[in-house]
Amino acid sequence: MNQEPKPTADAVSRLIQELNKLPGIGPKSAQRLAFHLLRAPEEQTSLLASALLSLKQETKLCSVCLNVTGADPCHICANEQRDRTKVCIVEQPQDILALEHTGVYTGLYHVLHGAISPTEGIGAGDVRIKELMARLEGGLVSEVILATNTNLEGEQTALYLNKLITPLGIQVTRLARGLPFGTELEYADDVTLTRALEGRQEL
Repeated sequence: MNQEPKPTADAVSRLIQELNKLPGIGPKSAQRLAFHLLRAPEEQTSLLASALLSLKQETKLCSVCLNVTGADPCHICANEQRDRTKVCIVEQPQDILALEHTGVYTGLYHVLHGAISPTEGIGAGDVRIKELMARLEGGLVSEVILATNTNLEGEQTALYLNKLITPLGIQVTRLARGLPFGTELEYADDVTLTRALEGRQEL
């Protein structure tokens, strides 16, 4: 009876190194994950490998809001029940998941894919502000909600956007201070996010 060849130590080490590059995964966690996958049924590892390949091959950016999606427009922009007079601006696609999980917000979104950070050499032209301003030209939007993170970069981005949008006659609001300074949106709990949305303030 032929036995399948065991993976070499090099293969395990390579997987540990790659897993260790992921955010929030330290060396010990990378080792645990690698050996878990080594012991897992081949079907499970094949499904994981397939999902990772699909992530890169089948996802794109929504042409309207720039969220990550498998279909264009994304399911939020395509939903006629959403309030099209409100646009909530977030830094990253995962921030939409956090806000949607609250079930409170019913408007549309715009993803900047970053925040202005002069210290890191990221200027206004490096995030998706041009696309946002083009969306606002139609005159349908009456309120823009700035949901950038409550850190220095997020505050700088919010202030810059406020200066651009206010002259258009559009109301600009900011999430309420239920979010402590330094908080990243994707890690905030539902109650805090709900209060921040409901208590948003005009800038």
